[in-house]
Amino acid sequence: MKVIVITGASDGIGAELARQLAGPGVALVLAARSVDKLEAVARQCKGAETLVVRCDVGVEADCRALVEQAVARFGGIDVLVNNAGVSGHARFEEVKDFSWYEAMMRVNHFGSVWCSRYALPHLRARRGLIVGVSSLAGKHGIPQRTAYSPSKFAQAGFFEALRTELLGSGVDVTVVFPGVVATDIRLHGYGPDGKPAGRSGLDERNAMPVAECARQIVEAMRTRQRERVMTTRGKLGLWLKLLAPRLVDRMTLRALKKE
Repeated sequence: MKVIVITGASDGIGAELARQLAGPGVALVLAARSVDKLEAVARQCKGAETLVVRCDVGVEADCRALVEQAVARFGGIDVLVNNAGVSGHARFEEVKDFSWYEAMMRVNHFGSVWCSRYALPHLRARRGLIVGVSSLAGKHGIPQRTAYSPSKFAQAGFFEALRTELLGSGVDVTVVFPGVVATDIRLHGYGPDGKPAGRSGLDERNAMPVAECARQIVEAMRTRQRERVMTTRGKLGLWLKLLAPRLVDRMTLRALKKE
């Protein structure tokens, strides 16, 4: 049986990923803070065995307990998907209390660090796979995302370094970089005052459907791809950043929602 642990599995990308991965011979360990939402997702995972675990990845002890419960139930781990994340949108000069910057770093970066650290011995035993769900904001510094972009840069940098450390171990690391995906993460994310923003600061007219994002993650997992930048625009931006960085700055400004 293939054992897959997914953090942030209660909605959005994580929930859809669980549904697409479900099937006979698969055990899904679904982790997030809301047990009720996780149980609803588990019921949609047809054919798979499921285990629901309440876990706040911003708390190291929760990450350790997640891995322990997965191994106790299913005997090991084949894939760890570090998907849990929180968003935030604010102009830097509008922020008075930076405590939510630290909270965001704990979830988006350290959550991946802690889950990967505790899962790694079990992944080594099965020559498994670590997946990091990052963001194009982890490739480009996005205006009004001065908390979110650094947290995603840190997460992506961690996985790049870890991938190199694990060469020859049998454990691979796949990092995916979605653009704007049609989920509610930005609505629930932090605003300037540290409270839920209740709105998105990005232009979402061409947001990627969550099913397409999950499909690409599944494909990257299947081929154990090193990294995947999901959109043509995102790939173009990486090349332009080398050749015409000021043009990329203007492109990122245009991605903001027009007030």
